[in-house]
Amino acid sequence: MERTFSIIKPDAVRAGHIGPILEMIEGAGLQLVATRMLHMTQGEAEGFYAVHRERPFFADLVKFMTSGPCLVSVLEGDDAIARYRALMGATNPDEADAGTIRKRFASNIEQNAVHGSDAPETAREEIAYFFRATEIVSR
Repeated sequence: MERTFSIIKPDAVRAGHIGPILEMIEGAGLQLVATRMLHMTQGEAEGFYAVHRERPFFADLVKFMTSGPCLVSVLEGDDAIARYRALMGATNPDEADAGTIRKRFASNIEQNAVHGSDAPETAREEIAYFFRATEIVSR
């Protein structure tokens, strides 16, 4: 079993898409093993997205991620990282395949509904950023 990290971003939370997105995740055979609603502080968002600090979109990304509550989760399943990334779809919803989360729920490339880890090491780091090991309960 592999774990990955997920964020349902403020745009999708505001639009009332938490339920349908979680339904898609579970329908894809991924299990929710930890989840929490939170409103990221500026410091949390800057720390989480520190890898993008030098990129021109960093300030807008932090502003967006602190604009409202989001749902952070740990997902578990066989090949969870690749499966969740396929389910999310392309970063730009205009390029995302039909039936993906971003095609259904994202507004644009910047407000694209969800985040998911891109590699095992990234998943471990992102999970640890928001969850203690005791908060993750495999089924």
